[in-house]
Amino acid sequence: MNIFVILKRTFDTEEKITISNGRIQEDGAEFIINPYDEYAVEEALVLRDEHGGEVTVVTVGEEDAEKQLRTALAMGADKAVLIDREEVEESDPFTTASLLHAYFKDQEVDIILAGNVAVDGGSGQVGPRLAELLDIAQVTTITNIDVAGTTATIVRDVEGDEETVEVSLPLLVTAQQGLNDPRYPSLPGIMKAKKKPLETLDLDDLEVEEEDVEAKTTTVEVFLPPEKQAGKKLEGETADQVRELVSLLKSEAKVI
Repeated sequence: MNIFVILKRTFDTEEKITISNGRIQEDGAEFIINPYDEYAVEEALVLRDEHGGEVTVVTVGEEDAEKQLRTALAMGADKAVLIDREEVEESDPFTTASLLHAYFKDQEVDIILAGNVAVDGGSGQVGPRLAELLDIAQVTTITNIDVAGTTATIVRDVEGDEETVEVSLPLLVTAQQGLNDPRYPSLPGIMKAKKKPLETLDLDDLEVEEEDVEAKTTTVEVFLPPEKQAGKKLEGETADQVRELVSLLKSEAKVI
């Protein structure tokens, strides 16, 4: 079985973000595999171990994304591919999906796994866009997958409820929290990862012109959420507190 995982290099979720001149400052920041993509890597390894084949992890980024690819290799993936987008001045989900399509259109694919969303942009567009470009089935926010032959039975999260669907391969799925518990890279895995193949491709290798993958969207503004204001503690008799609370909800919060 040919299993692929598309992953993204994102800020550590514990990282303190700073913004300067309308851009997030990356100097000195810690980067990780997007947490939702870790679920995708883990599920790919489970499927490979059950059905055979190999797992290839693919990312669109720049040289500094090699660390996250090596982490996925240390978890147990067999191969990695870095699609270098350095030549593209501005990128967005359209750019990423287009570059991935340029790579995947020449691959024999059974299953592509991705994270449901990236914790930085949160668009959730790349996986579905890629599936549409490849003209293959897609199922998002999955919490379980069983494959028998060329058919997959999938449970997906639908706003707190569950939906079970049956779909034929080839297939792209996006992983939701609860799909599995991603493993940690072991020391032997880390050592083996250093020798596993990591291929770097640029736009020329993919026969893609820069103008064909330029971003379709423009970022107008980047800003941090407002700081939480101190709460108010109501004192006095219960009836007085209730009256004050209702007054505050009307005059300040403006929710009633």
